[in-house]
Amino acid sequence: MKKLKTESMLTNQSVLNKVSPNTIKGYRALLASAFSFSIMTVCVKHLGTRIPIAEIVLARAMISIIITKVMIKKAKVCSWGVKKRLLLLRGLLGTTALFCVFKAISSLPLAAATVLQYTYPIFTTIAASILLNEEIGKRIFLGIGVGWAGITLVVQTNWPQYHFSSLPFESVCIALGGALLTALAYVSVRKLSETEHPLVIVYYFPLVSIPICLPLLSINAVMPSGVEWIWLLGVGIFTQLGQIWITEGLSILPAGHASSINYCQVLFASIWGIILFNEPISRNIIIGAILILSSTLLSISSNSSKPLKNEGI
Repeated sequence: MKKLKTESMLTNQSVLNKVSPNTIKGYRALLASAFSFSIMTVCVKHLGTRIPIAEIVLARAMISIIITKVMIKKAKVCSWGVKKRLLLLRGLLGTTALFCVFKAISSLPLAAATVLQYTYPIFTTIAASILLNEEIGKRIFLGIGVGWAGITLVVQTNWPQYHFSSLPFESVCIALGGALLTALAYVSVRKLSETEHPLVIVYYFPLVSIPICLPLLSINAVMPSGVEWIWLLGVGIFTQLGQIWITEGLSILPAGHASSINYCQVLFASIWGIILFNEPISRNIIIGAILILSSTLLSISSNSSKPLKNEGI
């Protein structure tokens, strides 16, 4: 038994040794991004439902555009980039996906909305293969499947009581549409990283979001009060950090490989729920966490098994 355990440890160590330092940097950036986005969801949860969705999106966009502009000036980079059309498309895809996600959360059980949204790694893998000619190994598909199974356990311990046939068809389509748009946004970031500075890619997200949100707020804007200002500030800051790190990660790792790492965001969010909101911990959550971590390890190990092409569009 000890011999088998030792051989297993040596095999895992061998896999990690084959991963380049730059690749490890990419995975660290994606994990940091998932952690940051999980804190952002805590801020959104504290805001509740009084503040309209468009107002939350606008607040995060305003904070993001100010911080990014300062960072761009400090880095002495041209903020308009090279591939302006693709940059604008990335901003539009990301903004529309965000509205779809929030709409799905408001009209579906949280478990169903989360599981549907986290189908996006599947879409990302397929889109990256078609549009960027990325080679996708069996371990990536296995990792995505294992991670998605982990998500279903983490977000809903009584998942079998929910049946997709009983959910509003329109809301399910919106949730899946948000997942598809998220995937396309990630693929566009991967492509843009070939020519654009990461800060420029981040800059175009709020640049597109703001003019989309302003007309919507002319109808039902609400003035934040007291601690709501702090939570809105948190949404903006942690979104900014998440965007910077995910852009850095996607500039290093193929989109198909990177997408499965984002399952960790749900794991982090569940941990915050247990710590901050006294949400119960169960056997299913523990099993789901193990599956999500296994998915991450499968992604990392697959990076050393095959060379990847990064050509495309």
